[in-house]
Amino acid sequence: MLAAGSAGQAACECSNEIAGTSAALPVMQRVVHAFRKSARPIVHIVRLYLADGSNAELCRRSALQLGAQMLIAWTTGAEIAEGLLPSPSIQLDTQLLLSGRIQSVGEREGILFKSRWGAFYRTPLEEHLRALGVDTVVFVGCNFPNCPRTSMYEASERDFRVVCVEDAISGMYEQGRRQLDNIGVIRMAASAVAEGVERVSEST
Repeated sequence: MLAAGSAGQAACECSNEIAGTSAALPVMQRVVHAFRKSARPIVHIVRLYLADGSNAELCRRSALQLGAQMLIAWTTGAEIAEGLLPSPSIQLDTQLLLSGRIQSVGEREGILFKSRWGAFYRTPLEEHLRALGVDTVVFVGCNFPNCPRTSMYEASERDFRVVCVEDAISGMYEQGRRQLDNIGVIRMAASAVAEGVERVSEST
């Protein structure tokens, strides 16, 4: 997810949950709540696979065709994890998302579908953030080696300042941290991010 810039689904189907994601979920929630309270832009980034695998990358297509249950569109396993959206009653508008449009779920808050690892790949994310005046993106979410890492690199390529909330992203590892340092990503704890956002909000 981009919180001021993204988290996303916190897990796949229950049997395919990414290790460490459930433990990181309350930390993600703290960051998201701080951004929402401060009226900062939030974009929830989701993957949605068609059951026949036709919209999946090659490395997952055959598994889906053989019946793997990974973020299958129109199933409960594809919904955003509990506590990240403004209301528990909000569900994905799958048809809208698959068409490439942003689903609005609150003031300056939306959901966006991405078809590959990176959140900027063939999506309107950059244009959306620029229109909101965003120059810094703060990442929380699941499975760092795949989607968060790729999206951070894409954000850096587009000259956004990038913040990685380390304890709000599952799958972090030491070499990955060093690689983020090498491209100028700022690594912070969720408590520092949330307190900073709230402090800035109170002073404006």
